[in-house]
Amino acid sequence: MKDQYFGDVNDYRKYGLLRCIAEVGLKIGVCWLLTPDDRKGHGELRRYLAEPERWRDYDNQLYDALQRLGDPKVPRTVKYAHEWSLVPGARYFTERLADQAEARDIYFHAAFTALAGSDLIFFDPDNGLEVSSTPRGSKGSAAYVYRREIGEAFKKGYSILLYQHYPRVNRARFAHFLADRLAEELGAAEVSAFVTSHVVFFLVQQPGHRRALAAASESVRSKWHGQIEVWAGPIHAAPDESA
Repeated sequence: MKDQYFGDVNDYRKYGLLRCIAEVGLKIGVCWLLTPDDRKGHGELRRYLAEPERWRDYDNQLYDALQRLGDPKVPRTVKYAHEWSLVPGARYFTERLADQAEARDIYFHAAFTALAGSDLIFFDPDNGLEVSSTPRGSKGSAAYVYRREIGEAFKKGYSILLYQHYPRVNRARFAHFLADRLAEELGAAEVSAFVTSHVVFFLVQQPGHRRALAAASESVRSKWHGQIEVWAGPIHAAPDESA
């Protein structure tokens, strides 16, 4: 995540999704994986804030809060997620992430300490899950979260919500492929997805959270119809071993 993206239309959907999860009683921890702004002119997808008749009804409280960004004196920074209570009860880890492997080890140890007591951790890397061309610890690796890192979170008992930018491949095939990989590598019984026009969010569920997350998914389906697609049923579900 970069501060420059705070409050864009993807953020509006993202916070809407997180708010639906919080509303069913799960405690959310947000691990920003914050990296420096790149000043390339990206992150200005905020035209929606000038179109309340089209956008406000998805979540009017969230929309009204984000409209503060219409003031040019208000900087783009993720600190407002906490200050404006965008996700009720959420905890945030706001340290910056570096490329070096040792620095990453220190970062995630501190993150899991800070977010202890959460039910679900949201990982918000710039790009998404690791790619083979960028090994952990190499230049540019701060743009990714690595399987060993989310695997550690899952072993600690957290459900996981993961931001994933679409690569230039067939989106449906990519989503199914990555969901299957996550389920297999993490040993998760169920992985589902929330699909938007620009990004996809993968939800890796702990068994004890499945009922609450099912309710959250129905809330997303109802409130965010046309903006966030909840794929019918889980993308991946483990076979019923009792059969």
